[in-house]
Amino acid sequence: MRAECPECAAEITLPAGTLESEIIACPDCGAELEVVSLNPPTLALAPEVEEDWGE
Repeated sequence: MRAECPECAAEITLPAGTLESEIIACPDCGAELEVVSLNPPTLALAPEVEEDWGE
């Protein structure tokens, strides 16, 4: 399966067994991407993990 990086438009080959919601890194720009759909293969920028200071 192939998908396009939403950050740099590079074509990314998704490994066999890739699941929805999985986080992968773009080999070209290094952006962290979330697999939002497998049919068709669609990637989105992964949400930033926010610090939890126990509040």
